[in-house]
Amino acid sequence: MRIFTIGYEGTTQAELIAALRKAGVERLIDVRAVPLSRKPGFSKNVLAAGLAEAGIDYVHLKALGTPPEGREAARKGRIAEMHRIYAAQLDTPEAAAQAAHLVALVEEKPAALLCFERDPGQCHRTPLREALLPDAEAVDLFA
Repeated sequence: MRIFTIGYEGTTQAELIAALRKAGVERLIDVRAVPLSRKPGFSKNVLAAGLAEAGIDYVHLKALGTPPEGREAARKGRIAEMHRIYAAQLDTPEAAAQAAHLVALVEEKPAALLCFERDPGQCHRTPLREALLPDAEAVDLFA
C-alpha cells in the first residue's frame, strides 16, 4: 500500500491539485483540526470544491488533527513536544474511530494526507502515517 502526504505551505490550490493529479491521487484526506486557512483556496469548502472540479474526493477527519497546544509547539519549533502531544491525541476515542476510517479510505483508492506544513518532518502527518500505516510506502509530495 502507498500513502501520499502533502502540505500547502507556499503553494496555490492549483499547484496542489496539479501535484495530486500528477501522482495519481484520487482522494485528499484533510487531517487539520481546524480546516480553515487565511491562505486563499485552502479553507474546507473552497478546497473541497476545487478538488471536486478536478475529480478528487475530499474527506475531512478533524479528530486526526493536532490539538491547539500541539500546533503552538510546532509553531515554536518544538517538534518533539508536538509529537508527544499528538500521540496523546491519537489515543482519544474520536481519533481511534477516525483512524480506522482513514485506513479504510486509503485502502480503497490512492489517497494523500493534507496539512499546512510543507516539510513533512515538521508536521503531524508523518507521525500519523507512521502510527496508522507503518508498512505503507510513504510518498511526500511537494507542489
